[in-house]
Amino acid sequence: RPIRTEDREAWDPLWHGYLEFYRATLAPEVTERTWAALCDSASAVHGLVAEQNGQLAGFAHLIMHSTTWATGPTCYLEDLYIAKAWRGRDIARQLIKAVYAFADESGAAGVYWLTQEYNAPARSLYDTLAHRTSFVVYQR
Repeated sequence: RPIRTEDREAWDPLWHGYLEFYRATLAPEVTERTWAALCDSASAVHGLVAEQNGQLAGFAHLIMHSTTWATGPTCYLEDLYIAKAWRGRDIARQLIKAVYAFADESGAAGVYWLTQEYNAPARSLYDTLAHRTSFVVYQR
């Protein structure tokens, strides 16, 4: 389901677990800005959450953006995270399918995402839902 402002308390531990997994540290103001964007219906940033037994089990954050390669927008799945206690229950697959549905409803030309080379469990799932490209990422 779409993320809601009242999800903040349950979203925080998921967000911090995600950052820990990717060995990242962000300033608190980045987290605040991220949360504000997720809750702003006018933002290009959108959030979906997986709820299990009344708890948030995971999230998907996506960005809809223009592209020079299509007439419509494209969807970048920037963050996908499932809490450790909920892994192995097909929640990630369902979240990715929900991202696909959101993108389709939004008229997106496609959906893409990145992951770390070492993220083998997730990559084995991704290989069943999308095709791996030959692009190499450069970053400054």
